[in-house]
Amino acid sequence: MNLYEIDAAIMACIDEETGEITDPAKLDELDMARDQKIENIALYIKDLRAEANAINPEKDALAGRQAAVEKKADSLKAYLSGYLDGEKFKTPRVVISWRKSESVEVGDVYRLPEEFLQYQEPKVKKTELKKAIQLGFTFDEAGARLVEKNNIQIK
Repeated sequence: MNLYEIDAAIMACIDEETGEITDPAKLDELDMARDQKIENIALYIKDLRAEANAINPEKDALAGRQAAVEKKADSLKAYLSGYLDGEKFKTPRVVISWRKSESVEVGDVYRLPEEFLQYQEPKVKKTELKKAIQLGFTFDEAGARLVEKNNIQIK
């Protein structure tokens, strides 16, 4: 039985007109089942959060290892590139060849014409904005305001 069904069964034990409890034994049983189900769901959420927190350090460690391996590969590639200096190399297990490419380097971005510049949308510094609003500053024209929310806490 899910929480919705339990709540409906609890309401069925109460007379809508008088508010009197029609079946106290069943109400106690359903109330206990509802409390148990809520507790189990909350405990499952805590378990999932703990698992996610346990994964984070592993993810960070793997990301660090990945970065180190990629840096090592890039370093060896630069070394090999300098050593071969454009010369082709081929064995049954590996082929090294070269291809030409072009890239643009810019010394001073501010001296380029506008048509070659791209601007990004501004990002809001929400932490600083929140502090300013709490200090009494108003930003009505921008629609910035504090909104109080009711967030569930499971410990």
